[in-house]
Amino acid sequence: MDEFTADAFVNRDEPVPEVTISTGDDHASDVDDSPSRGHKVRKVLSSSKLKDKLHDVRDKHHEPSSSLQDRLFARLLQQIVPTEDMTDVLHTADKRSSKYINRPGFSLPLMTNNFRRFNARIGVVFVFQNRVERLLTWRVPAHTLSFLAVYTFVCIDPYILAILPVAVLLLFVMVPSFLARHPPPPTSLPTDTYSIRGPPLAPPPSIKPANEMSKDFFRNMRDLQNCMEDFSRVHDKMISIVAPPTNFSNEPLSSSIFLILFIFACSMFLVSNLLPWRAISLFAGWAATSLGHPTIQRAFLSAHQTHLRPRERQARGLLDSWVARDIVLDSAPEIREVEIFELQRRSSNNEWEAWIFSPSPYDPLSSGRISGDRPKGTRFFEDVQPPTGWEWSDKKWTLDLLSSEWVEDRMVTGVEVEMEGERWVFDILYEGAGIEALEHSKIKGKERKRDWEEGNGGSIKGRWKRRRWVRTVKRKPSTKKP
Repeated sequence: MDEFTADAFVNRDEPVPEVTISTGDDHASDVDDSPSRGHKVRKVLSSSKLKDKLHDVRDKHHEPSSSLQDRLFARLLQQIVPTEDMTDVLHTADKRSSKYINRPGFSLPLMTNNFRRFNARIGVVFVFQNRVERLLTWRVPAHTLSFLAVYTFVCIDPYILAILPVAVLLLFVMVPSFLARHPPPPTSLPTDTYSIRGPPLAPPPSIKPANEMSKDFFRNMRDLQNCMEDFSRVHDKMISIVAPPTNFSNEPLSSSIFLILFIFACSMFLVSNLLPWRAISLFAGWAATSLGHPTIQRAFLSAHQTHLRPRERQARGLLDSWVARDIVLDSAPEIREVEIFELQRRSSNNEWEAWIFSPSPYDPLSSGRISGDRPKGTRFFEDVQPPTGWEWSDKKWTLDLLSSEWVEDRMVTGVEVEMEGERWVFDILYEGAGIEALEHSKIKGKERKRDWEEGNGGSIKGRWKRRRWVRTVKRKPSTKKP
């Protein structure tokens, strides 16, 4: 074996990577510290990451050959564009994430190839768009009147809608295809008739994508850029018109619009079956198509400049005065009451010592008490925080003097309620001092119609006591935009 064959064994003394699929979110890789010479390094990957790796390999295998510049730019974008793992950190449920969509990730060569294929085949959409524009702008009045005649028949008899797709297929697809295969004879005499007999004389028509260097390809690019510009303008205009009165930035105005729309929806729910929808559709279609005529457009613009624009400010003033007079909104924020329980425990020298401030009373029959868990909370009163999205409304906590009420509301058993003084609720140490004794007291309590005792000093107090503090909170304004 010559000296150049040594490269075949270059990895024989290095760790051999072994890929395993983990079911959970394993973040650390396990290393097998076996003393053998060929020890293995195990790299644990999640199933989703391995799936992304396989998709990348598949995409690289199927994508067309790309230039070095495209590959460098794609590598640069991979460093700039945030990965999908950031959504897991932020706990955002983005339904467009690759976690929910089984599609290839972003790739500049793949996107370039798809754009070329898309632009070569989008011409038929722009042709249809141009024909619709010509139809609605009355470029050929005979075509627009024919469209209105068909629309009138559909409005009078809506069952014709079931025939329209078949008629369109016959007249606009199959008949032109037949005429392409059976072209008329090359004659200029007007008296000659068209004969459909005989074998086909021409090949069948086929729709082919436009070549990348052809005029049609650049026309498609021109129309595509113009459509993107039109969509952006319409989108921004619609947002500027619809968003301010409906996003509750001006809450009285948005509330008025909501009230009007709600009343209209309820009214339509009741009387919609009584309206002549055929006549309404017929009138609306003719009116919308007539507005595309240049003469009617000029007349409407002139009437708007003469009669409507001078009165827009007056109409807006009437609407604002009605909103200010009849729409009353709640100015005060929502207020609720929160609670915290101060727990104290009896020490070995029979003295009570402050223990913790807990959101639960830690009563004798609570699940945490039975399972032997320690009470959860904070050691100091100042560390108690309001719930998320709320802030304190009062400056200090207030002691709940009606301890018997929250004991009865929670159906706490095996306790003694202090009716005066500091309103402590003590555990009662029954004979047996176990869960069976507390269950026995609960059964006996049904005969007494309550499961707690008033503090008379006669019972043996247990190890824990608690009392309830209350404080009001109000909703905190959110500065985060949705």
